[in-house]
Amino acid sequence: MSKLLMITGDRALASGKKGAFYNTLEEFHKHWDRIDIICPRIGKFKNGKSMENGNWKMINNIFGNVFIHPSPWPLIFQPFWILRAGLRILKTNHYTLSTKNYLMTVHDFPPFYNGIGAKFIHFFTRVPYVLEIMHIPGLPRAASTKELIYKYLSALFIGIDAHRARAVRVINQNQTKNFLIKAGVPVSKIKYIPAFYIDFDIFKPESVEKKYDLIYAARLEKNKGISSLIKSVSVLRETKPKIKLLVIGQGPELKKLKSEVKNLGLEDNIEFSGWLNGSEDMAQLFNQSRIFVNPSFNEGGPRVVLEAMACGLPVITTKVGLMLDIIKDGENGIFTDWDPKDMAENISKLLQDEGLQNKFKTASLELVKQFEKKEAIKNYADSLNLII
Repeated sequence: MSKLLMITGDRALASGKKGAFYNTLEEFHKHWDRIDIICPRIGKFKNGKSMENGNWKMINNIFGNVFIHPSPWPLIFQPFWILRAGLRILKTNHYTLSTKNYLMTVHDFPPFYNGIGAKFIHFFTRVPYVLEIMHIPGLPRAASTKELIYKYLSALFIGIDAHRARAVRVINQNQTKNFLIKAGVPVSKIKYIPAFYIDFDIFKPESVEKKYDLIYAARLEKNKGISSLIKSVSVLRETKPKIKLLVIGQGPELKKLKSEVKNLGLEDNIEFSGWLNGSEDMAQLFNQSRIFVNPSFNEGGPRVVLEAMACGLPVITTKVGLMLDIIKDGENGIFTDWDPKDMAENISKLLQDEGLQNKFKTASLELVKQFEKKEAIKNYADSLNLII
């Protein structure tokens, strides 16, 4: 086995949250002698401790061989922290070009702090690295002016960013790959390695009472398109007064979304659960729902759609990320526009057709088998080891 240096923008792991990254590492760490993770600052630092939500806590390793190195500096200095921490890690672990047992993965996105930092490390050490482009902000649709700017910056910068990389990992086969090719990334460097893993011991169909007509789960950001879904519920209520939507998640848009629900008079139709403590709670709520709706403007996946499908939920989704690879409209799901009326029309159609719901359920349960957790993570680790 070899050693891995991961450069990420994910702060959740360093702050003790057991999210998607943690769940991946739970299996992924078994394929490496050692994993070091460099990430941005999660709070104030004092005497080797970090403060998150007002409480001081130690920064520890997890799983025995995974070590986390959050920056003590503001985000603008992240490239320099990546260089400093990376050089120290490589020196401590006796990296040399002749050993050929080290690889660096770089989760990069605008404004490209991680990619710049990785280039610094590569310049001084020549350690090989793989860029991981999870999704392009603003592709296919921008949720804000910032996303639109980031989309154009990506088109200008990613070709340069990928110049020294051994490979560029994408997590969907069409949308991101086509963008990268147009941006000047050589086709030979682009590697499709899935990033979505499902624990079928947790996400599986259960025979329970249905409490919700619709369910949605994600961080509440502008690009997730949740406002369009809320407006579609307002349209649906005209013919289905008791329609019920459950929104799972937290994020910067929460206050605004709750205000929108109140202004539309939908307090009895839309419930906000906040974020959940674990995957088991998520799976339980999926099974208590009839349809999962993904209204995102831009995504790499999303993973949560696959988890919903594994619980047997029929899916209505916009044409984003992995959805373009796996959803066949009318066969295992329905594509919708971002327009609330179009979304409402598709939701109404599916809610009224139990035969179509059962058809989608059968097709979905077969489709998600390819994302079995242990096998998919082994494929990820094996693919990276072949690049070293």
